[in-house]
Amino acid sequence: MLIIVGFLIVILSVLGGYVGAHGKLGALWQPYELVIIGGAALGAFLVGTPLKTVKQTLQATVGVFKGPRYKQQDYIDVLSLLYELLNKARREGFMALEDHVERPADSAIFANYPKVQADHHLVDFMTDCLRLMIGSNIEPHELEPLLEMELEKHHAEAMQPSAVLNKVSDGLPGFGIVAAVLGIVITMGSIGGEITEVGAHVAGALVGTFLGILLAYGFVSPLAAAVEARAEQDSRIYESVKTALLACLRGYNPKIALEFARKTLPSNVRPGFSEFEQHLKTVK
Repeated sequence: MLIIVGFLIVILSVLGGYVGAHGKLGALWQPYELVIIGGAALGAFLVGTPLKTVKQTLQATVGVFKGPRYKQQDYIDVLSLLYELLNKARREGFMALEDHVERPADSAIFANYPKVQADHHLVDFMTDCLRLMIGSNIEPHELEPLLEMELEKHHAEAMQPSAVLNKVSDGLPGFGIVAAVLGIVITMGSIGGEITEVGAHVAGALVGTFLGILLAYGFVSPLAAAVEARAEQDSRIYESVKTALLACLRGYNPKIALEFARKTLPSNVRPGFSEFEQHLKTVK
């Protein structure tokens, strides 16, 4: 909602200021300039972007209008799932988690948290780490760089849509100039005609430059920033999983390990200490 409000403010401010200065809105209606700028930007985007990233960018762009992927309850569910798994490992040994880790889709523990179970990337990250803890005598200082490497890879992939949108934003003013130059070419063809006709063509050419700059700095660049911010926020859940599992591997009991993980969460979604402790009493 905040993004839509921001875009409306951009539009109203620009058009309101223009009309207030006695500008005519009809002069800004240049659909073919939009075809040139938008079509060229779209074509350049498709040429320079792998298909996987194109799909990821479209999903990320739609996603920012829906808000953060993970709400407070999702973080609580992930921490509760980890608590169940680590509690079981503490009571019965890590080998007791083997079936749950190898087949999370059939796991009774994972089934208690269907939304987490459906998040394949998060489940894979969690189970890959637990698999190492089950199948080897890996030390915390050995596991941590592996998890950091995995998180860096995930972060780099999550940042690709914002990087692509920033490149599109950088190119839009240039395409606005292309549209303006084409408008001047048309103007040159009308030299010698009615002065009003020549003036209209010049105005149309200038609108091309205006649209390129406005689209770049008023819409696409802020959208890229919003996509980046959402990706940063969505990555926090992986950091909390990493923190909990490393704390457990260092010998802390599950409740303390989960407290380490809770501390990594952003303040706006972090459950309170007492609230979370009471919740863990209801978890098996």
